[in-house]
Amino acid sequence: MNGLAIVWDNRGVLLAGFANTLTLSFVAAVVSLLLGTLLAMALMARAKPVRLVATLYVDAMRCVPFLLLAYLIYYGLPSFGIRMSNWTSGLIALIVYNIAYMAELLRAAWSNLSKESIEAGHAFGFHGLKLVRRIILPPVFFAAVPMIGNQTIQIVKDSAFLTIIAVAELTQAAMAIQTTYFVPFASFVAAIALYWITCMAIETGVAFVGRAARTRQ
Repeated sequence: MNGLAIVWDNRGVLLAGFANTLTLSFVAAVVSLLLGTLLAMALMARAKPVRLVATLYVDAMRCVPFLLLAYLIYYGLPSFGIRMSNWTSGLIALIVYNIAYMAELLRAAWSNLSKESIEAGHAFGFHGLKLVRRIILPPVFFAAVPMIGNQTIQIVKDSAFLTIIAVAELTQAAMAIQTTYFVPFASFVAAIALYWITCMAIETGVAFVGRAARTRQ
């Protein structure tokens, strides 16, 4: 039996891992974007202490390798009595890591927002959180869509590192098939194909949102 036939016979294992990858990536992307929005607001806050704390967090996450963070959460936190499953640890690692990147890309889009639109918002009586929610964030999100898409693709790829803490994601499933049947080429090519399909779907979605944004403008 050739390698591809073996992978096909074990497609249930591969698809289960693929479903885990999709779930982890989707939840991590959504939560990190939502929390990253709050962090971006802190990065743009007028209060210097708030900006400083937010900047320190972003810089820390950008300097720490994701693999090391995943190890720290899964193996380090139990030293303080905090024990979680490998799946939960992996999800938290993805979220904590990518909040910083989402916040930074939103901050960049926010910094490039025209002052005229903010001044117009003030003229119409928008201030504080209402100004941010109604006037600032919509154009910031539309401007940042390509970068959010790229970061989401990075989350999908980072999820493969979670195999080191035995999360049953796509790479782990491919390794399980390879270890059992010794078909490394077929099992890993199948995994690569599924990663590629996922990333192409994200790029297609980003392009669609980008066209919708341009039409709205």
